[in-house]
Amino acid sequence: MTPTLRTDRLLFRPYRPEDEDDFVELLSDEVVCRWMGQERCSEAEIRTIYRSILTDVYGKNLFDVWAVWSDGDYVGHAEIKKTGNVDGHEAVAALVRKHWGQGLGSELVQGLLSYAADTLGLEEVYGMVGAENTASLALCERLGFRHVRDVVSDTGGVTKMLVVSTAQDTPEPSPSGHLSR
Repeated sequence: MTPTLRTDRLLFRPYRPEDEDDFVELLSDEVVCRWMGQERCSEAEIRTIYRSILTDVYGKNLFDVWAVWSDGDYVGHAEIKKTGNVDGHEAVAALVRKHWGQGLGSELVQGLLSYAADTLGLEEVYGMVGAENTASLALCERLGFRHVRDVVSDTGGVTKMLVVSTAQDTPEPSPSGHLSR
């Protein structure tokens, strides 16, 4: 069961039925989708995905996925899961565009990394970042991610596969990245 987590400014909690419109708005944003490396979907498709999170992902305990909140505002989406993209677990994070540039992305990813290490016992976590997404690549570099390889899609788009160690001997994240339970 996906737990509720907290960092200094963020609340990670499982999605609820009443969060559907927030999720739809996030994934309807063309720029957010581009930086997430996914095709834009119709509203009906996004709603189907959302309902599958509530029924399948949570119902079958497939992986952890959260709605992320700050001061009562929906600010984004977070996941950590085993996928076919990497040989291990991948962290997925997306912020509502109006919350970009406030340091929430770093705090969100640090929260995911703390959870991966402390709760899941993972020694490393992967991330997939579009080669043109310079802000997210810079964030990952600051957090200690290292480049593994480039993944080129059938359409020629390049995604950077990155990995970071969650071991204690890596540089300590800022205090805002630590989770409290």
